[in-house]
Amino acid sequence: MSRHEAPIKVIVITGLSGAGKTVALRALEDVGFFCIDNFPPQLLKNFISLSASGKNIEKVAISVDVRERSFVDGVEESINALREEYDAEVVFLEAESSVLLKRFKETRRPHPLSASSGGDIKDALKVESEYLSFLRKLADRVIDTSSYTPHQLRSFIMETFGGDRKSSMGINIISFGYKFGIPQDVDLLFDVRFLPNPYFITELRELTGLDEQVRRYVMESPLTVKLLDKLKELVEFLVAEYLKEGRSSLTIGVGCTGGQHRSPVIAEELFRYLKSAFDLEIKMIHREL
Repeated sequence: MSRHEAPIKVIVITGLSGAGKTVALRALEDVGFFCIDNFPPQLLKNFISLSASGKNIEKVAISVDVRERSFVDGVEESINALREEYDAEVVFLEAESSVLLKRFKETRRPHPLSASSGGDIKDALKVESEYLSFLRKLADRVIDTSSYTPHQLRSFIMETFGGDRKSSMGINIISFGYKFGIPQDVDLLFDVRFLPNPYFITELRELTGLDEQVRRYVMESPLTVKLLDKLKELVEFLVAEYLKEGRSSLTIGVGCTGGQHRSPVIAEELFRYLKSAFDLEIKMIHREL
């Protein structure tokens, strides 16, 4: 099968433990790669061939880890076979020993080779470096992550391998009623139960925040005007910072007592404001309506 017949882009992520392979793989997933973690290198070609036959997968990223010396047997042959048939690239991540040691101590994670090195992380790092020295020589790209934070590494990988696809962030805005419970997985939560309540106005009680009469009632309050001024400024600042961080999604919850009047009004105002301020996919959900 030629590259023309199977134009699959294959990226093999490997390198030293603690250098950021998981971060890199997740970043590739966010720019459209089908990703598999800790895949046996001996099965690489068979897996890619199977993926190619499905015709729905165009970009594949696979991380190759090290657990023992036998785990890396056959890697070179597998990679060379991939390069013959596909647009394959090997990315090797590394970092200074002092940085890797610090990362393991901060996270309190055991090194994959700790057991075979008597639990000493320094020895494990040295052994792993020796194991993978041949793989580093095979790499098309070697990335030293010593000076990267996880967010910086993620942004770098997305910019490098994302092509025309820019890192972006989807935003969900949810209006809800507290008496029915707070939505799960909310990142930012705003309680607007202190605003004037249309429920106590007879002619507005059966309407919702999507009706102009209710919206006008809520928006005419000086308290609402003051809230929105502060809320828009805060949310715009946060969204901009989250974008710099490389975040992929954000859920904003706006709640009032029943989720019928005040929270839909404020959520809609926030939705319109963010749509005008950012070129992002923003969804509006009124849970109780």
